[in-house]
Amino acid sequence: MISVPNLRLLLSGNKYLIFLVIGTVLAACSPKIRPDDKKKTNAPETEKAAVVPQAKFSEAEIALLLPFKLNTINLRGISKTEIEQSALSIDFYQGFKIGLDSAAAGGFNFKLDVYDTRDQTGHLQELINNKKLNKSNLIVGPVFPEGLKFMKSFSTSQQVPMVSPLAASQPEEFNNPFLISIVNNIDLHAKKMGDFISRSYSRENSIVVLINPASQSDEILATPLRKYFQAQRNNRFTVQEYSSVFTLETKLVKGKKYIILLCSSDKNFVTATLNKLVKMQRTGLNADLFGHPDWVKQNYPTDKLQLLNTTVSTSYRVDYKRPEVIEFIKKYRKAYGFEPGEYAFKGFDIGCYFGKLIAKHGSGYIRNITRERYKGLQNNFSFVYDANTGYLNTNLMLLRYKNYDLISVE
Repeated sequence: MISVPNLRLLLSGNKYLIFLVIGTVLAACSPKIRPDDKKKTNAPETEKAAVVPQAKFSEAEIALLLPFKLNTINLRGISKTEIEQSALSIDFYQGFKIGLDSAAAGGFNFKLDVYDTRDQTGHLQELINNKKLNKSNLIVGPVFPEGLKFMKSFSTSQQVPMVSPLAASQPEEFNNPFLISIVNNIDLHAKKMGDFISRSYSRENSIVVLINPASQSDEILATPLRKYFQAQRNNRFTVQEYSSVFTLETKLVKGKKYIILLCSSDKNFVTATLNKLVKMQRTGLNADLFGHPDWVKQNYPTDKLQLLNTTVSTSYRVDYKRPEVIEFIKKYRKAYGFEPGEYAFKGFDIGCYFGKLIAKHGSGYIRNITRERYKGLQNNFSFVYDANTGYLNTNLMLLRYKNYDLISVE
């Protein structure tokens, strides 16, 4: 293991001591790692001809590929920008480590090799050329689509499962049967909303309205929503599409329930739309609002979202009242001296899930991934398999604004 310099990192105005391994590989071993110095024992002469049983799979090697970008950090004067570029990876790694430790608590051994990819495909090629990844039973990362595309050839040739931990890309972009996509793509969000609407509202008395300003970013959600409702053959909803609610206002039909799907995450547009919908509701509009998944990360007036009975789809949510969440936060504080961020929770769930999956099923764990569901601290996992695109997490939540909180409705 390479020596570890101390880095004082400025995060959110506080200084914390972060231990990182500078170099090609950051090696981190769980407490359950088997020591390398094994004592040799001489077998009795009578047992020389005995049949040696097949060794039990008792230690898994996991490679974690994250863009720490340690090569760009100036140790004499670290800027806030440089810190923020590495903060995601640090947060994820630290959460992942605690998650893997939880899986190792049952007695299984893990070897965790953490590599700084520097967000460069050339550095990934060096790892491949140096055979650093050849013994890996699982690869987690790279984080960004370009790196995932680059690693496809290695993953498929070695038949090693590779987790895409953060990219919300379509699996078709990679065509890797060994890829495990954690983040739900936008098509799944559209289907989740569509299925809920189909079950919850009367087709005779309701009108579905897409509010779509029609920019390229807006079409990302509008397209799968439009296709979903167009694909309904029997007993269809009446579906309308407008560029704004101002146009909708002139087309309202009395006595109808409006299900408004707002396809934009542009903050100025959304804010203006919410203000207008509140005014329309006060003059008689009967409507429920469904928002863009990005709204969970954005800051809109809760009172207005609640007044409009707003529902949003999301792949993650942390309930800080859960005992498991409280326990994780305590462990994280004790280990690192500060609060876990969003990516620490993501890292924990991925480390815990795959660690337990491997510990339970051994080297053939991938054959059981579609049968093993997981309720995590932030994410839930339920995978389906496609022979061309690999394993896709389909678990999503629908949250509704109620009592100034987000309440799970499905």
